[in-house]
Amino acid sequence: MPKSKIQKETILRDLKEKIKGAKSVVFAGFNALTVKDNENLRAQFRKEKSEYFVAKKTLMNLAFKDAKLENLNVRGFDGKVAAVFACEDEVAAAKIIGNFRKDKDKTARIFFLGGILDGKLMSKEEMEALAMLPSKQELYAKLVGSINAPISGFVNALAGNLRNLVYVLKAIEEKKA
Repeated sequence: MPKSKIQKETILRDLKEKIKGAKSVVFAGFNALTVKDNENLRAQFRKEKSEYFVAKKTLMNLAFKDAKLENLNVRGFDGKVAAVFACEDEVAAAKIIGNFRKDKDKTARIFFLGGILDGKLMSKEEMEALAMLPSKQELYAKLVGSINAPISGFVNALAGNLRNLVYVLKAIEEKKA
């Protein structure tokens, strides 16, 4: 059943609000997603403060045109299109889709179509590369490990000298005994 003009205006207003609040937007094509898979995806997006939104391509185009992204043409995408708005972590939405595709067979029912990051349009290849990046927490852990490595090496070097002294004293004790 077609949507009324009021319903379309509500959807358009919601889309505009989501665009303003999003740090990045991932466009995903989907076909034959099961209800269970769809609900799992939505739950994962909610955990990461992202929103999975499906609307008509015409309404999406209008919303993105109002957001000064005239170069974006959602109608150019084949099939059904979902927009995932990442509100906190820019990479989280792409990572969730990438992990979902990895967990499923190679004929995944959801795939990248493109995206927007920092106001720049990105291709599907760029979104796939973004999905492969480590998460913020992983990057923080690597940074802390890198900062901690020289200090740990220094402590181990000092401890080695003390350990050697103890071995020498123990050998002298055993020799005298």
